[in-house]
Amino acid sequence: MSNEKKPFIVEGKLSDNERLKAESRHLRGTIEQDLKDDLTGGFTADNFQLIRFHGMYQQDDRDIRPERTKQKLEPLHNVMLRARLPGGIITPDQWQVIDKFAEDHTLYGSIRLTTRQTFQFHGVLKPEIKAMHQTLNKAGIDSIATAGDVNRNVLCTSNPVESSLHLEAYEWAKKISEHLLPKTRAYAEIWLDGEKVESTEDDVEPILGDNYLPRKFKTTVVIPPHNDVDVHANDLNFVAIEEGGKLIGFNVLVGGGLAMTHGDTSTYPRKADDFGFIKLQDTLAVAEGVVTTQRDWGNRVNRKNAKTKYTLERVGVDNFKAEVEKRAGVTFAESRPYTFTTRGDRFGWVEGIDGKHHLTVFIENGRILDFPNRTLKTGCLEIAKVHQGDFRLTANQNLIIAGVPADQKEVIESLAREHGLIEADTSQQMLDSMACVSLPTCPLAMAEAERYLPEAVRRMEDILTEHDLADESIIFRITGCPNGCGRAMLSEIGLVGKGPGKYNLHLGGDREGTRIPRMYRENIGEDEIFAEIDSLVGQWADERQPEEAFGDFVIRTGVVKPVVDSARDFYD
Repeated sequence: MSNEKKPFIVEGKLSDNERLKAESRHLRGTIEQDLKDDLTGGFTADNFQLIRFHGMYQQDDRDIRPERTKQKLEPLHNVMLRARLPGGIITPDQWQVIDKFAEDHTLYGSIRLTTRQTFQFHGVLKPEIKAMHQTLNKAGIDSIATAGDVNRNVLCTSNPVESSLHLEAYEWAKKISEHLLPKTRAYAEIWLDGEKVESTEDDVEPILGDNYLPRKFKTTVVIPPHNDVDVHANDLNFVAIEEGGKLIGFNVLVGGGLAMTHGDTSTYPRKADDFGFIKLQDTLAVAEGVVTTQRDWGNRVNRKNAKTKYTLERVGVDNFKAEVEKRAGVTFAESRPYTFTTRGDRFGWVEGIDGKHHLTVFIENGRILDFPNRTLKTGCLEIAKVHQGDFRLTANQNLIIAGVPADQKEVIESLAREHGLIEADTSQQMLDSMACVSLPTCPLAMAEAERYLPEAVRRMEDILTEHDLADESIIFRITGCPNGCGRAMLSEIGLVGKGPGKYNLHLGGDREGTRIPRMYRENIGEDEIFAEIDSLVGQWADERQPEEAFGDFVIRTGVVKPVVDSARDFYD
């Protein structure tokens, strides 16, 4: 056997996650035995990680953790489940199923729309977990590979029925999702009472490998000029290229990602590199080539440097690209020109090519629940009972009621207004703001995000009004930690949680989502943050050029330097 050192492989002791994946019997672990253990509401250490591959995270309510500790009780363990919905499409019948489960079997009763263009259940106790998967399966939904070291839910520019191009792009998102799924029968065996495989050797993972990927992997299909999926937050992106209204292929962007670790300058957000153009028939081969190259070359020693973006930096973009070409049997052509001019969602009614109509409604933080005077959950359910089309979940936590016939518009709009899904006083600033879930359920959260966003936006609105900019808005995002779920590292103003009531203040992203903001102030409180924003918005009001966005202004005037190459200058 050759002792020749393999190029581009990181040598050293493998991380413990690699051990547990190798010993998991293709993601089975001892999850079934854990489910039967009623002495605890949680899972053992290995299964705590393995259930992620089945679309779940173990969490507890941190608001009540101290009181339970005082009473000598373990934390109130429960799971969050994230569904697999390529392109974010769900039928009204499916919606009614998930509404009932959320109402009857979760601690919080809510449906949470996420930045991954799908929905999450929060607060599912161990006795309800198996029933949850079986309920979803009967409705045609699963949660396979929506978390863990695999390719996760594939995003696609929303509202694909507006044109034949959108429809084609959505179909490719579904194909990519299916092609890159784990092949193990573990999910069916554990949750759906599927027939047991006598030997796990029968499970073959030709794409993901027996140890799966070194780290999570995210994929999108996007249609310029609308960057609603934030391509630079993702490992692999297929940018639709059209001629005469027909999809002819994709530009392939590789190596984006926003997560970092406080105090570790070897971690950083990174934009994706454009590898070039491919024809449609090469899409799955290239997707597989990128995933398998990352599978084999990614860092399995240090998980903090395990994502695709770090592999590209370590081995070189040209070497990674050449390996993908070799594996896919495809040569990238020169990239076709495209531009992004917008992101976010287009609210209100849009008419599609088939004469049907699509209503996009704003869901603050994606949290669908009944609030005083805003019965969002009831409203969505009542719409689902009469809606003849489908629902589209967006990557910005909003909801599209799609495929509405002209003669049904009035009843849909009436229900939406009655239940607060359409509100005349929602500001543009609120529409351009976003937060991750954070406290109390996320175990990684260091500061508030979702619960703090409404107050933070009100302060932003007051500042804009004070400077005669009430009709303007700034892309504003808050995350409770540096892992990037709320995509603050692609905003004009981003707050990244550092501790209770403390955030790092980042400035200088652009409205199109193609520039990473730089840290301006570190570990400061809310009053300091908004004092800084007030001062800067005042300068923007007085000194801006015509139509100049806030993020562009702070770069042009030298408030912060632009991040040009984040691997080298993000921390300058």
